[in-house]
Amino acid sequence: MTQPFLSQPFLSEPMVVRPEWIDFNGHLNMAYYNVLMDLGVDALWQEIGFGGDYLARTGHTTYSAEYHMHYMREVHQGDTLRATFQVLDMNDKSIHFCQELIHQDGWVSAGGEGMCLHIDQSGPRVAPMPADILQTFQTMRAAHATLPVPGFVGRPMGIRHKA
Repeated sequence: MTQPFLSQPFLSEPMVVRPEWIDFNGHLNMAYYNVLMDLGVDALWQEIGFGGDYLARTGHTTYSAEYHMHYMREVHQGDTLRATFQVLDMNDKSIHFCQELIHQDGWVSAGGEGMCLHIDQSGPRVAPMPADILQTFQTMRAAHATLPVPGFVGRPMGIRHKA
């Protein structure tokens, strides 16, 4: 494979913030940050053969096991964003990854960190990925290991108290 995301984070096509995604504060509702991140994952999955037809072909799919979102800067109706995907760690059944939503002007609007599981739907149960998909993620993991890890990754949640 020669896709550039094998050596750098995947970057989705541009996505426009829709009017129905705006909350009463006049900016993107928190739920739609997750929608945009998920659409970015869907685009990558399609690229590597893990897309919508994967379940029908194989009886396997992916589930999100955990996801932490960090809101950094608000976005508004009509803004254009792209989602990244960077592999942090993995084994044959799961992937630890991070994502960023990049605004059309180049700044990061949000960051997310997640755990994805490969699932055999006959159980359902966690199951090994097929060799070709596993190899793609291993190639990404090896290359992404040289990239900087965003500061939000692994950050605990809590109230900051003054000393």
